[in-house]
Amino acid sequence: MEVGGLPVELWQLILSYLCLPDLGHCSLVCRAWYKLILSLDKTRWRQLCLGCLEHRHPNWPNQPGVEPRSWRESFKQHYLASKTWTKNVQDLESSNCLSLFRRRKSRRRLCVGTGGDFGSLRAALAAASPYDCLVLLPGVHEEQAEVLLKVPVEVVGQGKLGDVALLASIDQQCPTAHLCNVVFMPARFTSVLYKTASGYVQFDNCNFESGQLQIHAPGACQVKFCTFSQSSIHLRSVALCVLENCEFIGSENASVTVEGCPSSDHNWACKHLAMLAKSCTASMQESDPASCPMAKQDSCRESLLGPIGTRKIVVGEEQSSFFSAVGTQALLGVAQEDTEFGENLWATKEEEESTLKSNSSDSDLCSSDEEDAQAAYKLPYQVHSLSHTLADVTDSSPQGNRLHVLQRDLKLKSLQQELQQDKEAESLANSLQGCIIRQCLFRDGKGGIFIYSQGQAKLEGSIFRDLTYAVRCIQNSKVIMLRNDIHHCKASGIFLRLSAGGLIADNNIYSNCEAGVDIRKGANPLVLCNKIHSGLRSGIVVVGNGKGVIRSNQIYGNKEAGIYILYNGNPAVSGNHIFQGLAAGVAVNENGRGQITGNKGCGVWMMSSSLPHLINNQISHNSIYGVAVFCHKDDAGNYPPGQDGSESFQEETEGAGGENDPDSEEEYPAAQRPVSVALVELNRINHNGAAGLHIKSSEALNIIANVIDANRESGVAVLQSSQLTRIANNSISRNSGGGVLVEAKCQVELRGNGIYENSSHGIVSKGEGVIVENDIIGNHRCGLQLLQAADMKVTKNRIQSFLNYGIALFDEAKGLVQENLIFQWRSKKSILRPVSNAEDCVIQNNVLLTLKKRSDMECMLIDPPARPHVEGGVPGSCVTADGQRVSNITTRVDGGCHNHGSIFCTIL
Repeated sequence: MEVGGLPVELWQLILSYLCLPDLGHCSLVCRAWYKLILSLDKTRWRQLCLGCLEHRHPNWPNQPGVEPRSWRESFKQHYLASKTWTKNVQDLESSNCLSLFRRRKSRRRLCVGTGGDFGSLRAALAAASPYDCLVLLPGVHEEQAEVLLKVPVEVVGQGKLGDVALLASIDQQCPTAHLCNVVFMPARFTSVLYKTASGYVQFDNCNFESGQLQIHAPGACQVKFCTFSQSSIHLRSVALCVLENCEFIGSENASVTVEGCPSSDHNWACKHLAMLAKSCTASMQESDPASCPMAKQDSCRESLLGPIGTRKIVVGEEQSSFFSAVGTQALLGVAQEDTEFGENLWATKEEEESTLKSNSSDSDLCSSDEEDAQAAYKLPYQVHSLSHTLADVTDSSPQGNRLHVLQRDLKLKSLQQELQQDKEAESLANSLQGCIIRQCLFRDGKGGIFIYSQGQAKLEGSIFRDLTYAVRCIQNSKVIMLRNDIHHCKASGIFLRLSAGGLIADNNIYSNCEAGVDIRKGANPLVLCNKIHSGLRSGIVVVGNGKGVIRSNQIYGNKEAGIYILYNGNPAVSGNHIFQGLAAGVAVNENGRGQITGNKGCGVWMMSSSLPHLINNQISHNSIYGVAVFCHKDDAGNYPPGQDGSESFQEETEGAGGENDPDSEEEYPAAQRPVSVALVELNRINHNGAAGLHIKSSEALNIIANVIDANRESGVAVLQSSQLTRIANNSISRNSGGGVLVEAKCQVELRGNGIYENSSHGIVSKGEGVIVENDIIGNHRCGLQLLQAADMKVTKNRIQSFLNYGIALFDEAKGLVQENLIFQWRSKKSILRPVSNAEDCVIQNNVLLTLKKRSDMECMLIDPPARPHVEGGVPGSCVTADGQRVSNITTRVDGGCHNHGSIFCTIL
């Protein structure tokens, strides 16, 4: 018969009446008929798929309104899966007669119920032969005692799901069984609905109400398209079990409990389940950057950013002296005489003092012509060792479209890239052991999955919502979670305790009342490529000696810290995008430690007493500080407006189960290199709403080789520092509130920094310490201002200020000012100091340079070149195999500021 003899539409209409075997026969006629059968995908194949007793909608229960890619393919997969129970090879090999018997399809069909062949299920089982089909007629079937299933049979309910209810407790003792289209309810004497300790059981399209399904090794099971209402599954040491397209509602405890290490004693069905699981495994999809709510079109970002310039990096050689006298004479038009310098120094006016000490804007001090002249005579400082990390500043305000700028540098790795680079993660993602749960829905109950005593479970494409917790993994167990949705849990979404591990990847975790992921007590998971957002508290909490690798995640919109590390938590945090939170991006508190490297967009709140190392991060577009460093014995309660320091982590630990006793955990060994000082190194801190780096600590701190630019207040604000804060080799530029602010009684060392074009003073100090070998160039007000009781040693700096003094001393300021190179402009202002305090301050051997022509500008900052100078490796860090700088974070054994309270700064 030729297909072309009739229109295709007419053939499709005719073929739509055929049953499944006839469709298969027609597809074997010829290639044209095969294609014609395939064209019935949305008609006849859809009818067959939805009309089968063993099946429901392929995307039930999570997306029942979404059609599958192919109804025929979905029907094929479900049909083959429903026949797994018949593949008992051992039985077929042991009885050739039985094999021939089954092939001839002469299985008996026994009806059970009123008007049927048998009045009860027990009577039908006593008369059944292997692989008979027992049909339960509509009605309620109740058994008064436990039913023993000794022969492999199929139990099918007649009619629609719900027409047949079975009140019984079944103990399977045969190798295989299949139950379909039945509502299971508990008998009066037990809550166990079904159990097996050796055989394989398959449930399709069943309901379980107020009972429990128990599978013990070497038993195995496959459960598809089933509903568990106030019911649960308990799996003990099973080698392999598959739960697909199931719904769990209203459980009083965990919906699925996985106990014990997967048994090496495999059931006959394990190899078939493994093949089925592999065939149904969805291909790993790369994360779509557009799925992030902050992702925008490139054209929009480019319009905000403007062109980005590329500059060549030039690093000069170290000089033995401060500056070359011969080179200076060649570059200068006129060298100032000592007498002229002295007259300039002592010429002080009260109105100048009041002007310099006021907070008036620079727009009142210069005209547009002067601004053009300043631009023409600006010293070329841009080519310094960190200049390649600077971008053009288009909008330093933290308001408006600031996050579009951040997206320019955001390149998160996809899960596929992570798996290719991390063999451990790839091995976990491909593992098939224990319990495999796919496309299930867990809702409106206490718990989702509970894994303990070395159990193992793999969760894919499932939804957990409105539970107390979604997943709890403890006691050396493993959980593999891929592409799940976890939201609106009353406690944390995922708990990992007591050396638990596994892989948590490509999940959407949001709107949970506690942390999205809670890691503690030696747990060590891989947390990769997740979206963790909109939580009522922190995104990820690592506490009580918890560890783990937290990498390539998007963590945003959480009310507390994106990542909170405390009580000896020690994770490796790298390559994440942390943004839009209402508190710090990363908070390190209460002896927290870890490796924090290469993160983007996060503000960091940390305690210096924990000796954290913050290395190679991009910290930008936060509401207030970029990095805030505190210590518990400091008065950390004075927060800026809109903050609240009253949050207590104890509330979160109690809500999560009260497991928060850090003293009960053994201490982990410290890093190979002893850590004695907190470190902030190689970070880019910009476009934050307050100071880039806010320091209020009683511990020593090193701030080395950072780029701190375009923040709304000072670049670095040292408000309290009873021990030395060392600020070295940083680029501090274009900040709205000045470069560096040092308050009274603070001890600082400023060495080798480049402080450029800040909107206020370059450095304002009321404290003690040294300011040595810095380039303080192009700031809108004074280059260096010493106030109140400041006691500073100011030597070998290069200073330029267009309108105000290079160095200005007020009040009771004292110290030593010598061998500084001060570039003068039209105002001829160099050093200002009140006459009343002359005996307490020594000013000597400073050189004033007057710039006569524009060609002089190009040669000013050459010998040595513009600071900072960062050559080779920075001390205090190490380089991993992939070139990424990391440093271990440990805690001080003695001393420090340790107490039992948790001062967490909530930034509103």
